[in-house]
Amino acid sequence: MTKAIYFDMDGTIADLYGVENWLPHLIASHTLPYREAKPLVNMRKLGYMLNELKASGYTIGIISWLSKSGSAEYNEKVTLTKVRWLERHLGAVEFDEVHIVPYGTPKQNIADKPTGILFDDEKPNRENWSGTAYDVDNILGVLQNLIEGE
Repeated sequence: MTKAIYFDMDGTIADLYGVENWLPHLIASHTLPYREAKPLVNMRKLGYMLNELKASGYTIGIISWLSKSGSAEYNEKVTLTKVRWLERHLGAVEFDEVHIVPYGTPKQNIADKPTGILFDDEKPNRENWSGTAYDVDNILGVLQNLIEGE
């Protein structure tokens, strides 16, 4: 197995869809939902686990899509907002890769190590992934198993 772990953001580690009126905000080109999204997992524990896995040789990355129909200016703002969200919630993790890409971009085409692990709430992304893909139900449990297997 390739020692790489990638995370989607929206609906996977960030609760974008839990932000009130998230869709009208996106349609109006507001970044508020990306900024205000609450974490979906215990970020302190996630950060600790990712750093432990990184120390044992894992590549740690983010592959997240932009809004479906954002302008170039809006996409730049969303990218900056997502990076700041990561800094705020996982600032102790030094990511090897952070890719914020146009909506619908095949994630396996973006990753430097596409035969690694992907955590993603979207079933088609998991089905198309070249490596092992997991939904969002047990992120910390899967990572704990990786740590124990080292």
